[in-house]
Amino acid sequence: MPTVIDPPKSPVMPSLPDVDKAPSIGTGSTSGGGNTGGGPWKIIVLNDDHNSFEGVAGALATYIPGCDRNKGMRFAETIHNTGRAVVWSGQRETAELYWTQLKDFGLTMAPLDQG
Repeated sequence: MPTVIDPPKSPVMPSLPDVDKAPSIGTGSTSGGGNTGGGPWKIIVLNDDHNSFEGVAGALATYIPGCDRNKGMRFAETIHNTGRAVVWSGQRETAELYWTQLKDFGLTMAPLDQG
């Protein structure tokens, strides 16, 4: 079942994913678009210097089910303070759709991460 992850209440400095090891769109194979046994696929939004808090919150509220503007603003704060936030996790096919929509909107995205 897909889950919208709540942003942490206090900033925590997580490490960024290892881009060389993290799966990306179009790599690996799954049957039926489900998980490959490694856990749900995570959508990670990265901090950048060209998206506003409001823009990030609006994109998340538009494309991530269960994420309203207030939750989007909390994610934007987390992204700003820690450099990234996991904003959704679930099946690969759905993760690819949401990832692409956020990327096309202009957000800076980490490669999809399965874990």
